[in-house]
Parts: sequence; C-alpha cells; structure tokens
Amino acid sequence: MSPTLDPTTLRTELYIDGAWRSATGGAIFPVENPATHEVLAHVADGGPEDAILAIEAAGRAQAEWGRSTPRQRAEILRRAYYLVLANTDRLASIMTAEMGKPLAEARGEVAYGAEMLLWFSEEAVRIGGDQTTSVDGSTRIMITQEPVGPCVLVTPWNFPLAMGTRKIGPAVAAGCTMVFKPAELTPLTSLALVEIFKEAGLPDGVLNVVTTSSPSTVVGRWMSSGIARKISFTGSTQVGKILLRQAADNVMRSSMELGGNAPFIVLADADVERAVDGAMKAKMRNMGEACTAANRFFVHRTLVDQFAEKLAKSMSELTVGNGAEAGTEVGPLIEQKGLDKVESLVADAVARGARVLTGGSRPEGPGYFYKPTVLTDVPLDAELMSTEIFGPVAAITAFDSEDEVIRLANDTDWGLVGYVFTESLDKALRFSKDLEVGMVGVNTGIVSNPAAPFGGIKQSGLGREGGKIGIEEYLEYKYTAVAG
Repeated sequence: MSPTLDPTTLRTELYIDGAWRSATGGAIFPVENPATHEVLAHVADGGPEDAILAIEAAGRAQAEWGRSTPRQRAEILRRAYYLVLANTDRLASIMTAEMGKPLAEARGEVAYGAEMLLWFSEEAVRIGGDQTTSVDGSTRIMITQEPVGPCVLVTPWNFPLAMGTRKIGPAVAAGCTMVFKPAELTPLTSLALVEIFKEAGLPDGVLNVVTTSSPSTVVGRWMSSGIARKISFTGSTQVGKILLRQAADNVMRSSMELGGNAPFIVLADADVERAVDGAMKAKMRNMGEACTAANRFFVHRTLVDQFAEKLAKSMSELTVGNGAEAGTEVGPLIEQKGLDKVESLVADAVARGARVLTGGSRPEGPGYFYKPTVLTDVPLDAELMSTEIFGPVAAITAFDSEDEVIRLANDTDWGLVGYVFTESLDKALRFSKDLEVGMVGVNTGIVSNPAAPFGGIKQSGLGREGGKIGIEEYLEYKYTAVAG
C-alpha cells in the first residue's frame, strides 16, 4: 500500500440524495491492489433497491437544479477544480493503490481531470441559443438550450478520476442531475471525487453514486426507470451495444466511448527519433491500458528495423514495479484476466511468426505485471492485430506503400484514434482525411485534451466528450414560435 494512503480516510459507502449510506442489506465487496493483491477496502455493494433510490433522487432534484443559473453551476465546478488540485497527492495515492499506475502518472491524471472541471466551468456560462424571424415575417423564432435531464454515467477502471470529471463536468455545467456507477475495480477514486463535489457545494440529489459488483442489475434499473434521459458510457463495445439496446426502449440520448484498435503509422520520411518518442507515449500511457493506446504499428519497410530496434531499447529500459514506489515507470495490469489476455495474444503472435525483441513474459513475484514488449514481423492474421491488447505490447508490421497502409489501418471495426508520423504536410493532411477515425495525432502520441472533442466512429462509439461541443451532449434544443 502507498505510504501516503490512510485507508481509514477512504469513503466506501453509497452516496444518495446528499447522504452517505450502506447498501441495502449491508452487502460489501473488496477492492484489491493489483501490485500486491492486498485488499485495500470493502466497498458498499449496491443492488436494485439502491439503484431505484438513486434515480428517484436524481429525478426529484432535476427541476430545481435545471433552474439554477449558469454562474452558480460554473462556481461549483471551479471550486471542485481547486479542491481536486489541492487533493492531488491523496487522489493520486488512491488511484495508484487501486489501479496500479505509477504515482507520477496518477498525478498527471489528476491534473488532466481537474482541467475538465475548469473547462466546463467556463462552458457553463456560454450555453447559447438563437433568435430570428420566420421567412414570412409572421413569427419570431426563439431557440433555447435546456438540460436533457437525469443522466446515467458509467465509467471504466483505467482512468477513474479523469473519466469521472469528463462526464460529471459537462452534466453539472448543463444543469443535469446524475446517477453514477464507477467501475467495480476502481471505486475508491470515484468516491473520493464525489466527496469533493459535496464539499464544493453541489446540491443534494444532483449527483448520486452506487458502487456495485453487479453493474447490470444497477444500470439496468436506471435504463428502464423512465426517469433517466441520457446514458454516457465509457467501456467495451460489447457492453456499449447492450446499453444502446436498452436506451432504445426509452429513446434515451446516448454517448458511447467504446473500444479502439489504433494504428500507429510511420511513413518513409518520418523522423525516427520523434516517432519512437511518440510511440512510447501512445503505447505506454497507463501501461497500455487505454482505448487510445497504439495497437498496431505500421512502419515503412525502409525504417522498420531502425524503428523497432530503438523502440525495443526504450521499452527495455523502463522500470517495472509497484506504482507507489519511487522510480517506477510501469505498474501492473489491473487484474488476472487482463494479464492472461496479454499473454495469450503474445503467444499467438509468436506462434504465427512474430519475433520478440524485448519482453514477452511476466516477471516473477506477486502482482499482475507484464514486461514491456516489442514484437516485430507480426503477421496480419495474428489475433492481436484485430483485438485491443490493453497491455504494454507493441506489435510492428512493415508496409510498402501509402495506399497499402491506409487500407490496413482502416481494416477494422473500430475507429477511435490513429497516429501518423511524417515530415510532409501534404501527407499529414491526406492521412488525416483518409483514416477512418474520430481523432488523428500527427507527429504526436497524445491526443487527449479538455479543449478537444474526444470520441470515435464506427464501433468505437457515438458522440464526443470535451471541447466546445462536449456540453452539447447534455443539452436539448427547444424552439418557441412567438406570434409577431
């Protein structure tokens, strides 16, 4: 356990209608440190009855909260922003203990998550509308934007602080109430964030949180309640499809940030050093457990050996260990299932002819660790070329022509992000246009930014989070005709 984390200070209850409370029946479930297998805490295990209490609280609070002023909502978000920053070390230590990422990276996530709150505090006062005259002059057309209503928010385990602020921030800014289900693997960070919103002055009933080991029983009640008007989900495509079917029954607004299979393309004219630096960022952020992680590395044949050698050297020099320990650069994977998946994908690729340049195995000792791995000569039929790896494995394949690599990059059901490295502006613009993705990183391995719209196309999702349009996901347009 991190020496800075005092388990007696952790919130472990449900938060409903402004009160912390036990789950109905007193059920709890454990939260484990993936680096040590130590149980950090036991968290309230909410069920259907708790879900109903939460969505009903959100429904009751919606009318009054929807009438709050943009400035009131902005000030709450701004206070939450400063409180998150003031609690950086505590939040980072909780995140590292329950999720595994190194403390330095956890602090970076806290800063990024806080920026989401600041961004939407500024967007809250810019909710607009329009006014004009009908073409025949008989009426005045007035267009306003109003909160969509109670929202269901479901976040993943890999970025427990940032995913919470990225959903709660725009919902608060727009005047929507919320029911929030954090990932069962990392609920402690989310509960600490809720504690901050309470301290920031968010009114009772606006944000309600149910932790649970049985997500479908809780979220399913919310989706069928008839009270919820929107679902915002970040997670797997498989679960996203289930939620979309449930949303259809009540015609709910839906935002889905789902899986990815990101291509990382190094063209013949690329700066190799720059490309390797970008690859390290795009692959190794969060131990590779990110939907934006580079999954398939396509490198021009004239550069592939040089790129692979340099990337393998950089990966082999990373320090693997408990994220709470100084100097650690790569923490554990989140759970045994994720570790088994990575091992299986690497074994399959090697069996099909891929070569291991570094890594390729788990280290000895406890924890769900896997060594940073570089594979080259990866065949296109290897399972990891069509499966999101979600681990510290870079799979490199050579290509010969630009048309070929665009076809290979787009040959997937997913379309979240793509990366391209080139010194040519014309080529950069061509790949930005031709890649079937929602986001493109040109000569950079990082695309996430509060000021930019985050999201994908195809089976990577619907809607956008962040940027000027992020708040639109939580607003409805209303047209009023006023007789002239």
